[in-house]
Amino acid sequence: MTSNKTARLLKQASYASVAVAFVLIIAKTLTVLMTDSVGVFASLLDSSMDAITSIVNLIAVRYALKPADDEHRFGHGKAEDLAGLAQAAFIAGTAVFLLINAAERLLHPSEIQHAEIAIAVMVFSVLLTLPLVMFQRYVVRQTKSNAIAGDSLHYEGDILMNAAIISGLVFALYGFGWVDAALGLLIGLYILVSAIRLGLRSANMLMDVDMGEDVRQRICGIVDQHPEVKGLHELRTRQSGHLAFIQMHIELDGSLSLLEAHLLSEEIEEKVKAQVPNAEVFIHQDPISVVTQSPKFTH
Repeated sequence: MTSNKTARLLKQASYASVAVAFVLIIAKTLTVLMTDSVGVFASLLDSSMDAITSIVNLIAVRYALKPADDEHRFGHGKAEDLAGLAQAAFIAGTAVFLLINAAERLLHPSEIQHAEIAIAVMVFSVLLTLPLVMFQRYVVRQTKSNAIAGDSLHYEGDILMNAAIISGLVFALYGFGWVDAALGLLIGLYILVSAIRLGLRSANMLMDVDMGEDVRQRICGIVDQHPEVKGLHELRTRQSGHLAFIQMHIELDGSLSLLEAHLLSEEIEEKVKAQVPNAEVFIHQDPISVVTQSPKFTH
């Protein structure tokens, strides 16, 4: 079940992302009109896509936070992963458009006007984006949200992009305007690669990819420490947005009462939830006598 803290953090990160994106769009639009810089134009396109994807995130996160119902027994967490896939498509389209524009400008260069103003706006962008990225990273650590992680990836890329654009504008001040267009090409490639990575990660989440060996080892360690547990098998893990789902079969002495087995499972469940935030844990108890002989812990 999603905690109040998780819901609050996800909403705050979503609203902050939308607000930053719109401030940057206004600032960069005015700068492009004044300077005709390909680099700033690239950054404007990226901020525009950030605004679109942040709005998509906001809608997806609000939907994903809805509790499970009769039609969605496992909750609505997949909405975050669908949002991540949509983000990847938007970002890839932006990257292709930017690559075409930068190549055209490289072949037919034009002088950048008021480069000093453009540099100041890019510095402002970095200073505004950095606190947002730091907050998003904190939210991702606390919630494991794929949607916020994807949004954070955009803004981390923005910081690197803006630093590169500032370099290109400095070169333009000394008569090397082609550097601005060349950096636009590099930025376009970087955005395209980021989109592919985000798309693959979101697709893996939608396909219920395992949460990884580290999580499995932590769960096995918790179960192994309990003296009453004789073995573990059929451990399965998956991530659905900010929610994790873990299921396992534990092997117990057949002489334990139903109440004792239930209390033991609840104890293990609470320990697993302490290690894996926002997890739903399902534990099936098997008498050791009916389990086929196998190593004590099998994955």
